[in-house]
Amino acid sequence: MPVNVERELPSDEARELIKLTAEIADKELAPHADEFEETNRFPREVFALLGSAGLLSLPFPEEVGGGGQPYSVYLQVLEEIAIRWAAVAVGVSVHTLSCLPLITHGSERQRAELLPGLLGGDTLGAYALSEAHAGSDPSAMRASATGTEDGWLARGGKAWITHGGQADFYTTFLRTSPDRRAGISCFHVAAGTPGVTAGSPERKMGLRSSTTATINFDDAPIPADRLIGQPGQGLSIALSALDAGRLGIAAVATGIAQAALNHAVGYARERETFDRPIIDHQGVGFLLADMAAAIESARATYLSAARRKDAGLPFGRQASIAKLVATDNAMAVTTNAVQVLGGAGYVRDHPVERYMREAKITQIFEGTNQIQRLVISRDLARPR
Repeated sequence: MPVNVERELPSDEARELIKLTAEIADKELAPHADEFEETNRFPREVFALLGSAGLLSLPFPEEVGGGGQPYSVYLQVLEEIAIRWAAVAVGVSVHTLSCLPLITHGSERQRAELLPGLLGGDTLGAYALSEAHAGSDPSAMRASATGTEDGWLARGGKAWITHGGQADFYTTFLRTSPDRRAGISCFHVAAGTPGVTAGSPERKMGLRSSTTATINFDDAPIPADRLIGQPGQGLSIALSALDAGRLGIAAVATGIAQAALNHAVGYARERETFDRPIIDHQGVGFLLADMAAAIESARATYLSAARRKDAGLPFGRQASIAKLVATDNAMAVTTNAVQVLGGAGYVRDHPVERYMREAKITQIFEGTNQIQRLVISRDLARPR
């Protein structure tokens, strides 16, 4: 029996949305997660299903075809998905991240042409920012786009791209001038563009059903009308979107931790030593209590940051704090879940070893937790 998650939701519509998400996730996601993770199979059909159910458009304005939901509600939907299948939840978060620049900086024509497919699940996106030598420092990127008579010509490579080789489009950031910070631009690049190729999928510790690969641009032509925003605006677009993306990863990490707690509690209720369930032994009971406290703290932290975003307040520092707290807590919770199960937790007969492997990457992507500490400390040092 799962541990009950007592959610704070603003409306009956939001409660119905969470209920719908849980029903879809229980029926269509949870039964397939182990198989797809074991075989490294990418679940493309799942994203089409979620799109048709309206779950890929939730945080976007209704006037552009979105669900018009507060970010605090969208994140709890992500968490519900992550409890059943973390790789899919990460995929939804990345797709949302790839749509944000078009929502916030795209022209009316671009939105009208591209958004229906993006928000309905017909097309799946990827976010191409990182490079092999410029992961935590995107201003050091080298992949470039040179202006031509009818657009741009892209050269270089992007590393660690979620949905690489599977996405229908790449929201791509390329250097368009030598200026370190004002020389980067944002482009919407179709996957079928000549000269755009994907490397072999990375062989990862976890999230194996979520394909990650390098994307190469070999004199790839980008039409002029696929520039998002203005030339040189790319870095500010990327960093503003990452604040929202970090909240997505915080919610996913919390979902992974919740799944680990659910399984550990269920096991501890059934497993007996010395003629009583191990949950009744203080050593195990207190460990489970610490796990529950960490999850509740993480959830409260990401929701607090999301509510600032919903209120139109600055939330960059709070997003970094939420990502840091939630992902570090997820690593601790999943490690402790393995400990609760003992030897059984170390084998694949139980999912907690997978949760532990999945939690690790949440401390790394969307900016490592060392980068989050840098963001937080720099904000604290800034004169008020």
